[in-house]
Amino acid sequence: MLNWEKYRRKFDWVNRLPAWMIVNVSTLGPIGRLGRAPGTNGSAMGMIYFFLVYPHAPPLVAAALLLASVYLAVAFCDAAEIRLGQSDPGYMILDEFVAMPFCFLGVFPEARAHGWPWWFPALFGFVLFRYLDIRKPFGIYSLQKLPGGLGVVADDLAAALATCVLLHLIV
Repeated sequence: MLNWEKYRRKFDWVNRLPAWMIVNVSTLGPIGRLGRAPGTNGSAMGMIYFFLVYPHAPPLVAAALLLASVYLAVAFCDAAEIRLGQSDPGYMILDEFVAMPFCFLGVFPEARAHGWPWWFPALFGFVLFRYLDIRKPFGIYSLQKLPGGLGVVADDLAAALATCVLLHLIV
């Protein structure tokens, strides 16, 4: 059985930050509160982040960034849930932001090798990720029941990895 209180202590450094900073990081500032689809906003920002950083990063640096971003997202989302007094509110979009790069692991070189234009896997991956994140099939729904920030981030990571597998099958 997962003892979340034991693992939560690994995020004590986040709890020393001011509440406004924790909430602003977890909502990507005002972006999480814009419009009717905050998760789509977070996914769009994650896609922009992916295209600005990951195609230019060496593989080991990219892997380190992916792992660090997941750790930070779990920590910040956990602390934000406590500060906001809500469980995974829709405007907390850091989870979509960090999950989006996982959708495209190895997809673009494979797509290029098969003659696909770059925009096809990008557009299809974005739409597929949003669908899987909203509908939560394949047992993804059960992951959001994990405690704290782990549950906030785990379902999005699962949706992103499912998107990646489906993109590879399509491309």
